[in-house]
Amino acid sequence: MTLDVLTELTLSPPVNLRDLGGIATRTGTVRPGVVIRADDLSLADSESAARLADDGLTAVVDLRTADEVRLTGRGPLGALPVTYHHVPFIASVAATTRDVVGGAAFDQSRFAAMYIDMFESAAPRIVTALSIIAHSRGTVAFHCAAGQDRTGVLAASLLLALDAESDTIVADYLATGPNSDAVMARTRQVIAPLLAQTGVDLDELGQRAGNAEFSPAPMHGLLTYLDETYTDPLEPLRRAGLTDGLLASLRERAIAS
Repeated sequence: MTLDVLTELTLSPPVNLRDLGGIATRTGTVRPGVVIRADDLSLADSESAARLADDGLTAVVDLRTADEVRLTGRGPLGALPVTYHHVPFIASVAATTRDVVGGAAFDQSRFAAMYIDMFESAAPRIVTALSIIAHSRGTVAFHCAAGQDRTGVLAASLLLALDAESDTIVADYLATGPNSDAVMARTRQVIAPLLAQTGVDLDELGQRAGNAEFSPAPMHGLLTYLDETYTDPLEPLRRAGLTDGLLASLRERAIAS
């Protein structure tokens, strides 16, 4: 891929962006304007990027792979006073598609194994992202490509750290479902060439998925695994550096009692 590709990208407003403000936890609710989750912000058009900055966005946590970042850059947000943190949760989109979910990349109901692997193997990077959220001023946005899988795992990690109920975490995850078709249309310009590099055809994978409904099974699977495997579902993150002090800072910043 060359930088010429950047001029060919179609920029557009995010279609899977939401503020986590208002989500209930056992001790209060998440404050609006602290953290938002999104689909690919590097593809945001100039107007959308400016609106995010005007509304208080001060930091972006980009969970995408190095290949994705090389293909798109930071987009219009790169020209605004917004701090950028690259915290990749996986090494390769194509390898994860092929190896972790057995090639059924858009059989979303089978993603639990991928989420479990990500939560455990990317635990140090999850802790890094939580630390950025805890210590930043203003609004922090985190995103991957679709705002579904890597973003979903980080959102679940954050909500677990904020002491939210499992049903609440699953409900936030399910809010992506109605946006799936728009996400696919918006991000295929990046994902399709990355998959094609290793012989994976995006259209073929999409046909395998058919018209299946967006499933809660992957997030249920992750949360059930954590409950059944560990005394504390945050244990993998604690082993990776999540301290009581960081949890306290995160909750102080994010929770309105």
